Amino acid sequence: MTARPTRHVAIDLGASSGRVALGTVQNGKLEVEVLHRFPNGGVPVGGGLQWDILGLWREVLYGLKLAGQRGEVASVGVNSWAVDYGLLDAHGDLLGGVHHYRSPRLDGVMERVRAELGDDAISGATGIQFLPFNTLYQLAAERPERLAGADLLLLVPDLLHFWLCGSRVTERTNASTTQLYDPRTGDWAWALVDTARIPRTLLPRIVEPGTDLGTLRPQVAAETGLTGTRVIAPATHDTASAVAAVPATDDTGWAYISSGTWSLVGVEVLKPVLTDAARALNLTNEAGIDGTTRLLKNVMGLWIVQECRRAWNADFAGLYADAATLPASGSVIDPDDVRFLAPGTDMPERVQAACRESGQTVPQSPPEIVRCVLDSLAHRIADVLDGLQDVTGIPIDTLYVVGGGSQGDLLNQLTADATGRTVIAGPVEATLIGNLLVQAQAGGHLGGLRLRDVVRASSDLQTFMPASGHARATRAATRQTGRGVTP
Repeated sequence: MTARPTRHVAIDLGASSGRVALGTVQNGKLEVEVLHRFPNGGVPVGGGLQWDILGLWREVLYGLKLAGQRGEVASVGVNSWAVDYGLLDAHGDLLGGVHHYRSPRLDGVMERVRAELGDDAISGATGIQFLPFNTLYQLAAERPERLAGADLLLLVPDLLHFWLCGSRVTERTNASTTQLYDPRTGDWAWALVDTARIPRTLLPRIVEPGTDLGTLRPQVAAETGLTGTRVIAPATHDTASAVAAVPATDDTGWAYISSGTWSLVGVEVLKPVLTDAARALNLTNEAGIDGTTRLLKNVMGLWIVQECRRAWNADFAGLYADAATLPASGSVIDPDDVRFLAPGTDMPERVQAACRESGQTVPQSPPEIVRCVLDSLAHRIADVLDGLQDVTGIPIDTLYVVGGGSQGDLLNQLTADATGRTVIAGPVEATLIGNLLVQAQAGGHLGGLRLRDVVRASSDLQTFMPASGHARATRAATRQTGRGVTP
């Protein structure tokens, strides 16, 4: 007998674009249709950088209206990038805008806070990688008068859930990215919160992925035509949703890359890893679905190539095709060097400067620069995987690459060669899939199947084997010091 299909809507907000997608679950498979795509990005404001959060909300409502035209929708949920937030006043109104994590307002703030509070107090309490845009440092950069007028802090997906249904909570996977969350207690790191002089009342109650947050507000239902639709929190951190959609068949022996603007390289473990070795590697412990922990490291990812492409006004496909015809560059940069963090059309010159300063051959043409960056990413990923394997003591044989970056055959092959591991690429729409399936699972619509069983049944995957004799033989060059964001 054919099961009755159920429909769910995923709202996926990324750093450069957003999507509203309709997912249909039937007979153990998921079909995904993107109904609406829209651009996103930082907006320069008064010397800083902010998100156009109201513009994003307008696009979300339009996407939901398109979903409402398709018929009954069981649930909707939002995921987004991490660490950024909105502040609400006592009436629930947004105070000012939502600052962008690449805003220059954060320059030097992490260093100041670390000097004041001490690394032991911060890392020991949270187990989170030191990154200059973590929520802890963003709050330290706030104007005192804005904080004084704030009643509640909501991370970006939680803010949209509030506008959708009135919920005033934060979902665990995104809360765990803030460097204000204690992975041992599953609550806010209250001692650190107090030491950092952050009002406790700002931080909302933490809920699990799959929590039913309520029905759409009447005005949202009227605007979109969605009647009786529930709002269910997925894994609201986009990486957590993507990792939920990793098509792994085993519980251990594999790692993942959520590949896009950032490359989030990690393993899934049953409990946080808070050892000195993990701290020395500046690894991060973030919450996953079903009580798991994502032990990972943020690597700069395709951001450098994206900014180079913007500087050249060039086509991604053409750049990749030309770079694939070149031999290995022989020059490698540290993609986590802080010089690459800020946006700018001078990104190609930054890559060249890094090579020049380290005494390496300087790439000249756009394809040469792209090949240098991709070689560097592959070698950096290999180093991170080796560190994860050392820290956990679990051999890693297979690397799953999910997300938009999984479409880059050249980078996938370079990664297989540099790591000496099998690379399995796909699904491309991992974040949407993870979001939709967590909603469906929460509503009891998977028919007893495990979430990853549905992912495999619904996905086309591609396998890349390391070239013979290539395994991890040429990686010493990536161990340069650089001016990275890690200490």
